[in-house]
Amino acid sequence: MNTTTMSRRQQRPELHAASSGEHVFGLLLEHGPRAPSSARHEARPVLAAWGLDDDQIYDTLLVISELVTNAVSHALPPVVLHLRASIEGSGPVEVHVSDGGPEAAPDNWAAARPADEHGRGDMIVSALASQAGSGRESEGLIDHWASFDAA
Repeated sequence: MNTTTMSRRQQRPELHAASSGEHVFGLLLEHGPRAPSSARHEARPVLAAWGLDDDQIYDTLLVISELVTNAVSHALPPVVLHLRASIEGSGPVEVHVSDGGPEAAPDNWAAARPADEHGRGDMIVSALASQAGSGRESEGLIDHWASFDAA
């Protein structure tokens, strides 16, 4: 799958079964304040094993953290992290965070935080990823994604 021809926030890569030439990783996360930390903790060794360098890992973990934080702060469960990359290392690294869709009346730990402590996640994702966007999955979940060009 080639996502490099898509413009930012207009289309999204479809989640599908892994081909024989792809690395894939999936993780169901708790819907709570520890989810971003858990996602980073579990994803770091996976990304390293896939051959990403330290800078690529750092950027990818930051985007994972932002997407998971948004899912926990603004959406219903479940929250699921999916990572995908080419085995050859020539294609993009994709981060997908799926959630249960918008929460009607946010009444959670993030909603109580002061305004100056949130609101920059989309800018961070846009600055680090080559493409990003969101859309509805066939299972009814909302998929928020970001793609990073291979080094």
